[in-house]
Amino acid sequence: MTILSLNNVSKSFGALRVADSITFDVVQGEALGIIGPNGAGKSTLFNLITGNLKCDAGTVHYIGEDVTRSSAMQRCLNGMGRSFQIPQPFEKLTVYENLLVAATFGRNASEQAVIEDCAAILEQTEMMPRANAVAGSLSLLERKRLELARAMATQPKLLLLDEIAGGLTEGECQTLIGTIKSIHSSGTTIIWIEHVLHALTAVVERLLVLDFGKLVAIGEPDTIMESKEVREIYLGIDV
Repeated sequence: MTILSLNNVSKSFGALRVADSITFDVVQGEALGIIGPNGAGKSTLFNLITGNLKCDAGTVHYIGEDVTRSSAMQRCLNGMGRSFQIPQPFEKLTVYENLLVAATFGRNASEQAVIEDCAAILEQTEMMPRANAVAGSLSLLERKRLELARAMATQPKLLLLDEIAGGLTEGECQTLIGTIKSIHSSGTTIIWIEHVLHALTAVVERLLVLDFGKLVAIGEPDTIMESKEVREIYLGIDV
């Protein structure tokens, strides 16, 4: 089943076209990676999918429904969860309290109804040992894990990850990849923006390439990375 479908989605800020007639589908259970140089429109695309930005043209369908004009909160309640490139937890709350906030508001549920799920998510994201730590005291890897845990606390059918591996060491990146693989194998559909290519290719089945707001290519990772056009755009190589 197609879980997400974009049809000719466009967005401009004045004369700057940041999304140019983007069309693609994501099937349920898939992991799709998105790559492109800085300024290609990757985070803007996420914001259009999640409703943080409104499309100037085109449509967004999610689980068979037209959500083009739906708010970000409505989409979250319907099962879209996302992380942000720069984690911004509630610094003075504990890790566990951060999850409770995300779960209760992201699901429109009572605290009592989400307690067990929050505990399971702490285990899944390897944050249980830090459950009572104040979020402002966390390391970068822990903040990334908390950002992932907060997105999972909304009980997403579709999980969007925005450069969650950025800034991590190789060892930290590998442990985070293992967590994301576990989430994907449990049936969660994932769309992941990332500059750390080996992290993406360890998880995703397809890669989508953006450049100047345009969809340049989409397909299997090996095929995409062998493309002359992609290497010239993304890697800066004059092939």
